[in-house]
Formats: sequence, structure tokens, C-alpha cells
Amino acid sequence: MRTIPVFAASLLIAAPLAAQTTTDPFPAAIEQTQGVIPVNFREFAAIPDLDGTPARIMTLFTERGTERIFVSDMRGPIYSVSYDGAPVAQYVNVNDPQWGVGVQSQGRERGIQSITFHPQFAQAGTPGYGKFYTWTDTDNVEPEADFLPAEGESHHTVLLEWTARNPRAPTYDGSAPRELARFQQPFSNHNGGHIAFNPYAAPGEPDFGLLYIGVADGGSGGDPQNMAQNLASGFGKLFRIDPLGDNSANGEYGIPADNPFAGDNNPNTLGEIYAYGIRNPQRFGWDPETGTMYLTDIGQNIVEKITTVPKGANLGWNTWEGSFRFVNREGVITANSRSDSNVVYPVAEYDQTDPIIQNQAAATGLLIYRDGPIVALRDKVLWGDSPSGEIFHFDANNPPMGGSGPVRRVLLNDGGTSKTFLQVIQEKNRAQGRDPANRTDMRLNAGPDNRVFLTNKSDGVIRELVP
Repeated sequence: MRTIPVFAASLLIAAPLAAQTTTDPFPAAIEQTQGVIPVNFREFAAIPDLDGTPARIMTLFTERGTERIFVSDMRGPIYSVSYDGAPVAQYVNVNDPQWGVGVQSQGRERGIQSITFHPQFAQAGTPGYGKFYTWTDTDNVEPEADFLPAEGESHHTVLLEWTARNPRAPTYDGSAPRELARFQQPFSNHNGGHIAFNPYAAPGEPDFGLLYIGVADGGSGGDPQNMAQNLASGFGKLFRIDPLGDNSANGEYGIPADNPFAGDNNPNTLGEIYAYGIRNPQRFGWDPETGTMYLTDIGQNIVEKITTVPKGANLGWNTWEGSFRFVNREGVITANSRSDSNVVYPVAEYDQTDPIIQNQAAATGLLIYRDGPIVALRDKVLWGDSPSGEIFHFDANNPPMGGSGPVRRVLLNDGGTSKTFLQVIQEKNRAQGRDPANRTDMRLNAGPDNRVFLTNKSDGVIRELVP
């Protein structure tokens, strides 16, 4: 049985909290000009408006077996896009009444959180043939949830498995999806996150065909029900499951035997958990050379962070916000930072008061770029800031040890002028006859042949970074 660290009261700083609490824990701002990488870009594809408003693009997934890119609008439609950007066609609408899903997409944070395709999707005769997965909020709260908060019910988030009869068909030709797992959400925010298979795991390797699921802490602010550190709770976790297995409590999926808490014989730990202490996991990904997993986690009101995720990791929330002791929404304690050896602290982080961010911050997107065609980006860990549209990088061969000092910018080269992603979107909005957006809601996405795509929720355009 694994021993879970207890944070004793003596570890909390003895001096008055108010005297040491700050909203600006990093003395130096993100460098605005040094180390900037300018990158060219082009408009790759346009996703259709829905009800007169731009597509709320949340996920872009490259399905290499059928040589298509799939793009989800948070409100329900999933589109297929060819590798050259045209044509764009609706593949399935998750919110179509015939499926009985009932996508809940009110506000900025609810809707289809993520989509992914089984690595055997296009391989006839394999267990994963034709299967893909959606992780979505729903207003259908009649079924009993598998994972409950301490109290409260706003809506539910469900993991669904879809099975296409012919994976190469232009539109989905299967029946209604199978429900694998259901979470009862106590609040309307911090609902789900990213779902993905490790794209570098080969058949026969332990990680092949296992689905990773980002589960946020349930919402409100500060994790009021203290679920992220509770190993009996499904909230504030990164799950790792076998979607084709059946040894879970509800019998709808499998729990890998090598998960960190699967064999501890402790009824108070969930076998699905791969890592915990997570607030709002937006994206995670793997380094193709080292196998290291990285995760972007949106902070409370102070620290945005990028963290490595070894198996069984405690990423600290809500005892820590980044490298610092979490107090409340108003601040963190900088004394005795990074002092708990049981916590995996960020490799890079920044605060929401940084002049570049301008008090609108949310770490998102994640891509470890190794051998792609853009030479200047090779061997970089890339991520973005969702509202501001800033794109950042650090050296993948020499990951930093926290703080904002190593964080450097990527800017978009628009006819010889360096611009942020938000500036590019605002110009497109004006050309579309729309008011310029005040945020991007951007994501970084991996494409075929090491291509990189930028998506957003403000103009419906997918852009590609190019040499």
C-alpha cells in the first residue's frame, strides 16, 4: 500500500500569512524581446460558423490511418479536414438528438472538451477498429454518475466511445455511442480537459491503447471540496484507463494493473489515477525522444504552469499553486517555495500579472517539437496562453526548474511584422465584419508530418506554422 504524504500544520509558514502573501511571485517579467522566435504562418482551413457565431474549436486531432484531420466545435459538430485543408465536412454532430447525448455548451468552459481516436481506428480486425472517443459536458443528468463530488450538481461530464462501421466513410456510419464513465460536476467551470492516447507507444508496449483523461478539480475556485489531493475522488486527476477493458467498478472500461494505485489494496484510492493534485488540465503531451509527459495546468489567480508528469505524481494543487504555497484566490506564499519532496513542481511557470499577459491568463496547448520543418522550433517545448494568444517555448534538451526566467516567446511573422496570435485574429475579425475579439481561446495542435496548427474560438480559422 502506498503511503500518502500528509501536509502537517507545521509546514505552513509560522509567520502571519498576510505579511508573506503576494499576487506577483516572480520578480522578473517574461522577457519580451530576448530569445523571441518569429515564425511564418498561413491560413490552412476555415471551420463553419454555427448559429452565426465562429466555431468554438477545442480539439484538432490527426488520424493518420485515414489521412484526415478531425476538428471539434465545443457545441457538438466534429468536422473532417483533408491534409491540404480542403474540403471541410461535418463528420458527426455529437449534439444531434438521435444520439441522446445532450451537449451542455453554455459559457466558455462547457461543451465537447476533447476528442481522440483509437490508434487502431483504421486497422481492420483489431479491437480498436472504428473506435473514437468524446469527452463532453451534458445536460442529461438522469443516469447515475460513476464519480461524485462531495456535494452539488451543475451538470455531468461523460466519456463516450463511438464505433464507425467503415472508418474511411466521409460521415459517421455507426450507432449511438457507448458510455464509459460519468462525472457529476458540482460547478459549471473546470469540467474536463484533454483525452489522448500516447502516440509514441507501439503495439505490444505497456502504454499502447491506454487512454489518458484529464479531469479538472470540479470548479468554483480554490478547490473548495479539497478533491484534487483526495485519492478517493476522481476530480483533480489524470486518469489512465483501457477503454476496451472491463475490470472497472462499472464494468465499462479497464484499469491497467501497472497504474500507481491499482494494486495497493487500499479501498480509499482509485485505480484509475495516474497523477493527482491537478487543477484544470488543458493539454498534455509526450516528448517523442525521451517519452517524458508534460502537462499545462491553469492556475487559480496567480500561477500558470507547465509540469512533467511521472507515474503517480502529485502536482501539488490545492496545497501548492505552482512552486508556492496556495493561500486563497488573493495570493500565494513565496517563503519555503518548492520545499515538499513529494510534490512534482513546474518546469516553467509565470504569473497572471506579467505585462505580456495583462491579467488574462490560462496555460494551454502543448507540443514538444523535435524534427519538424521549422528549424528554429526544433527541440523546443511549445505551449500557449489561451486568452492572450501568447506562444511560449523553452529548451526540451535542458528543461528548466521552475519560474518564468527561462520562458521565451514565439511571435507570428505577418509580412515582416511580428504579431501576437490575438493581433492576427483581431485583423481577421475586422475583415469578417466582426468586432475584434478580446481573447483568443487558442490551442496548439500537432498535425501530420510534424506540422503545427493554431486554433481559436474567435474567427473559425485554423492556421499552420510554416518554415
